[in-house]
Formats: sequence, C-alpha cells, structure tokens
Amino acid sequence: MSVFIAPREPRTTAMLIAMTNTRHPGHAGPGATEPGDVAETRLWMEEHNWLYALLRSSDNTAPTFRIPDLLSACVAIVFSRDDAAERIFGFLGTLLVMRPPGTPRRRESLWRAQYELLHDLQCSPANKHPNPKFQLDQLTTACVALCQHDDPSGAAVLRQARLNMVERHSGAHGAPRPER
Repeated sequence: MSVFIAPREPRTTAMLIAMTNTRHPGHAGPGATEPGDVAETRLWMEEHNWLYALLRSSDNTAPTFRIPDLLSACVAIVFSRDDAAERIFGFLGTLLVMRPPGTPRRRESLWRAQYELLHDLQCSPANKHPNPKFQLDQLTTACVALCQHDDPSGAAVLRQARLNMVERHSGAHGAPRPER
C-alpha cells in the first residue's frame, strides 16, 4: 500500500489517501517483455517512413501497434508464403541493389520469432558464396517493401500484428490460438 499525504487547506492538516500498490519490485506487469524477446535491426528510410505513417494512421487503434509489432507483422506476412526467400532475394537483387549503398537507415526492434526467420534466411545457402551477401537490414527492408507493394493501405500488416500478438500471448500462457 502506498500512502500520499497532501495538505488541503489551512484548516485541514492533511488528507490521507491510500492506493493499492499493483506493482511488485522485480515483477513485470502483464504483457511485459523480457530483454531477449526483441532483437534490433535497421530499416532503410523509405520503408521506415511507410511503417511510421502506418503507425500514425487512424486505422492503427485499439491497441495502437508500435514499430516492433508492425515490422514483425511484415516479416510474418512475407514468410507465410512458400516463396518467401525468392521474393525477398528478388527484391534485393533488382530494386534494393540499385539504391545508393550509403542510404540512411533507422535502428528498430522486432520480435524474436520474426528475427529468427530473418536470421535463418541470412545464414541460408541463398545468401552465401557465390551469391551476393545481404545483411539483416536489407532482408528486413525487403519484407517491409514487399508488404507495402502488396497492400499500400497497410491493412494486412495491422491484421497480422493482431495475429502475432495473440500468438505471442497464447504461446506464453498456453491459451488456444486463433484461426487464420
């Protein structure tokens, strides 16, 4: 219990307000994340700007998803198809490769499950000699660009962010998972 004493008026010496302490030291609240639940990546500015516009969109409500949710949703959408690697390397080998290599990037976070998908692709034979080597930020950027191309409104990304949230929560608490 926390106690707050606030003077009210000269005639009243103090008022006592009791509030229940809902947080316990060293105990994270519901839905809190551990540091290992997210991983950092970088995102090229053009794709970051599209994600940021989606973040600020009036469609992004109840709950308002943040960049890690939106970025992870893009990765999940791309990897939900059987031709994910071909689509990603197709974008990288035709469009991203033509951009200036010094293009600015933003550091962002994404959920660990989607990071693992990208990391596995980065370590795959398709990204090894004699093929060009693409970095994590390029693979991440490709996923956002492909989602933007397929659905410029971002509605699919917001829906996938909801599904990812349910999946994370279901996995952590053993609850049933929704139908896709």
